[in-house]
Amino acid sequence: MGGVIGSKHQKGGGGGVSVRWVSLFCISSFCLGVFIVNRLWDVPDPMELDEDASARHHHRELLPAANCEKKETPIHAGDILDQVSQTHDVIMTLDRTISSLEMQLAAARAAKSHNQEESLMVSKPNAGPFKERQKAFFVMGIITAFSSRKRRDSIRETWMPRGEELRKLEKEKGVVMRFVIGHSATPGGVLDRAIDAEEKQHNDFLRLDHVEGYHELSTKTQVYFSTAVSLWDADFYIKVDDDVHVNPGMLGSTLARHRSKSRIYMGCMKSGPVLTQTGVKYHEPEYWKFGEEGNKYFRHATGQLYAISKDLATYISVNRHILHRYANEDVSLGSWFIGLDVEHVDDRTLCCGTPPDCEWKAQAGNPCAASFDWSCSGICKSVERMDEVHQHCGEGDGAVWHSNF
Repeated sequence: MGGVIGSKHQKGGGGGVSVRWVSLFCISSFCLGVFIVNRLWDVPDPMELDEDASARHHHRELLPAANCEKKETPIHAGDILDQVSQTHDVIMTLDRTISSLEMQLAAARAAKSHNQEESLMVSKPNAGPFKERQKAFFVMGIITAFSSRKRRDSIRETWMPRGEELRKLEKEKGVVMRFVIGHSATPGGVLDRAIDAEEKQHNDFLRLDHVEGYHELSTKTQVYFSTAVSLWDADFYIKVDDDVHVNPGMLGSTLARHRSKSRIYMGCMKSGPVLTQTGVKYHEPEYWKFGEEGNKYFRHATGQLYAISKDLATYISVNRHILHRYANEDVSLGSWFIGLDVEHVDDRTLCCGTPPDCEWKAQAGNPCAASFDWSCSGICKSVERMDEVHQHCGEGDGAVWHSNF
């Protein structure tokens, strides 16, 4: 075939190149190209190759050593748990700090709101400007009524300091005591003027923007805590009836044991029956909310005396317009906390009996913070018997000054 093609070229062109010469020329060109490329390509120095190989080998030797060092210091499970615990403590501390700041903000708002409400009312002549809240350890509000002048006097003559002693107790020990009362349905009437005269004589009242009435005790309690929070920055706020004997020093020592806790609800806890019969004392008109007939109330502190911490008093102040009020004020207070993260402290030194019960306990080394008769929901005939109870069960007039708060 090749010969045929060559002959054709010779015939047509005269002097064409044969296929064999073309093939030979291509093979020669390929060999020449390979030869030139091999000559021009850089050939690595053998020493450099050795150094590079040595470096790679050295690198491989270092990696296992590093891994071995990690294996020699394993992370133990206990170390991880310690770190988790420390992190949890930090988070809890931050949570408490944030909660405290929120409550301080809420208290400031409540104080501002209370101040604005007071500015809308008729103020007394020469009234000074609004002042910052006074610091205190505890504020004790003694709930009283217009008709209870003799009860108040029996307390002033026994366990409650008077005059300069009362002011000194506030400044030096942070203990604030006030009789708590609102106003009559006809402000400025005889009843209100009588309280004004008594206040001028003793200066130991906390007057509320509240209309007095037996069936308004839940509202009065709510207004009391809201008002107290706006006036005093205290660790605890206490409510006590005016027919109960109190040892302020012992009460302060009891509260001091819980000072580091933020949400404390302290008293003698109980869970009495929900009374459905109309016309009986402590009847609950909303008995149906507590389930079947014969059910009991949730646990709550008896109304003669209970204490709540600052956060809870602030909570009441901030939410006072939406907190439901039942017929009985101690039930109402308990209901406000039942859905909150609150520590219920059942302390039986807050509900001792009158002599000889409180006397026996004092002799046994368990002095009482408060005493009353369960049968009377207070001291029976308290006006006549308050001095007797004080003589047998009182802690002594100077005890509150020597107590460590």
